[in-house]
Amino acid sequence: MGKQHTRNASGPAGPSQRQLRAGELIRHALVEVFREEEIHDEALKGVSITVTEVRLSPDLKHATCFVEPLGAGVDTAETAGHETQIIKALNAHAKFLRGQLGRHIDMKFTPDLRFRHDESFDAASRIDALFDDPRVRADLERRDEEED
Repeated sequence: MGKQHTRNASGPAGPSQRQLRAGELIRHALVEVFREEEIHDEALKGVSITVTEVRLSPDLKHATCFVEPLGAGVDTAETAGHETQIIKALNAHAKFLRGQLGRHIDMKFTPDLRFRHDESFDAASRIDALFDDPRVRADLERRDEEED
């Protein structure tokens, strides 16, 4: 008899409904924790954090939290260029945040937290910049004319 396969987040079926529901529950709770708790760390002083997504492992014991510091990607923002330090600081305080999270959620286990910078905002900015490029715009307009 062969090895039994189960669905997981990395499989072709994607995350289960249970993982998605738990991820949203944790995302909302983390927002509350960031709003209520002050983390004493210079890298996080005065920084507002947006929790964009939380992905859970199939056993719900590990959570990858995708975050975006407010103003990240805006060259004039105080957080510009400091995303790496902010993510390192969040990961350094992950146990404290996990403890606070446990008070906000009703789950059998409070998952271990790992923070990562949400790169999707950067990717969207690059795509917007490409569409604003005059050569790309001219190419798109030429295609529109050919279709008419």
